[in-house]
Amino acid sequence: MRTSLSIACAAMLLAGCQAVNTTDPGAVGVDRKQYMFSLLTTDQVNQMYAQSYQQTVSEASTKGELAKGSSDDTRVQAIAKRLIAQAPTLRADSAQWQWEVNVIKSDELNANCGPGGKIIVYSGLIDKLQLSDDEIAAVMGHEIAHALREHGREAMSKAYGVQMARDGAGSLLGLGQDSLALADTVVQYSLTLPNSRANENEADLLGLELAARAGYNPNAAITLWNKMGAAANGSAPPEFMSTHPASANRIAALQAAIPKVMPLYQKTL
Repeated sequence: MRTSLSIACAAMLLAGCQAVNTTDPGAVGVDRKQYMFSLLTTDQVNQMYAQSYQQTVSEASTKGELAKGSSDDTRVQAIAKRLIAQAPTLRADSAQWQWEVNVIKSDELNANCGPGGKIIVYSGLIDKLQLSDDEIAAVMGHEIAHALREHGREAMSKAYGVQMARDGAGSLLGLGQDSLALADTVVQYSLTLPNSRANENEADLLGLELAARAGYNPNAAITLWNKMGAAANGSAPPEFMSTHPASANRIAALQAAIPKVMPLYQKTL
């Protein structure tokens, strides 16, 4: 009986999955096939995350923590505009996303881009690490690349596949649970949990290309991660580093990819 149930769940799992490639390979050649649950659509994930994002922005506004009109905000908005303009070269439908960009006044060394292009940059990341515009673009390009590749939805699809295999089809997408629990899961898998090494590598490479296409020096990715590494050697590692671990291998991979995107950057000069 248990074997029959497992076979049935496996069949349903395969039927519910689609092999997709969310972005074009680009000059850096990211072409890994991704497996997504067809019942967990891009629009669903984007809409659920948008609700959480608006709550975060609203709370920051109420506390007087939105950095609207500040020098950090001015810089981030200008950089984001150039990066977002290039996003459709890697993913065409991102031109229709409802992009939003906010800077929150906080000592936190962190930034993220959630599903559907919802960006938050914390002022501490810019101010404490004294980031140049090129380095800010490297951070934001990396985060935007996670959203373009839908790494959060991909992680959710894997998690639901495991749950479905264990508990049967009734558990798929948290059936019987309220929508808030599912929305919390979207946030968890999109931002909180560490990405896989493969996903981090993809975000590094596509982020590098995105920044180069937008006219930012790709070499800034190296100085950025060196600054991050130095900050991580302090008493409390940056929050950004908890989900984006730096390593010598990571920097070496970026250095190897820079010649591929340098011509794109040079065209903008």
